[in-house]
Amino acid sequence: MDEQVTVTPEALCASGELVERGLAYVWDVLQYGQPARAFALRFDGRVVAYLNRCVHVPTEMDWQAGEFLDLDRRWILCSIHGATYEPADGRCVAGPCGRGRLTPIEVHEVDGQVYWYPSRDIRPVLFDAPASRSS
Repeated sequence: MDEQVTVTPEALCASGELVERGLAYVWDVLQYGQPARAFALRFDGRVVAYLNRCVHVPTEMDWQAGEFLDLDRRWILCSIHGATYEPADGRCVAGPCGRGRLTPIEVHEVDGQVYWYPSRDIRPVLFDAPASRSS
């Protein structure tokens, strides 16, 4: 019998922090238990999110903190080798990324807040709870 898993959304940022084709919101995640970064940006009115890893070479793509779009604000561009991706679905459209696609992260906007949904492979970073004082 298949076990059903309930995924709890994680609060990411206020909707107003993501301006149309502006700076991305970047946050830490765990991919397969290893530290990684992810980013969310608003493109054509909707929020999209991806793992911050180029398909060509698994390196972070932003050329400055939160800057993922090219000068025309049309494509996600890897700052290292120029791999170019379609923001709407993360597919490679030019450069050394071939037929690859960025790893998507499910996001939703509700009541002025953006949430992301962990997956089997991409999980939130868990911080240790502060030690309790003993009396």
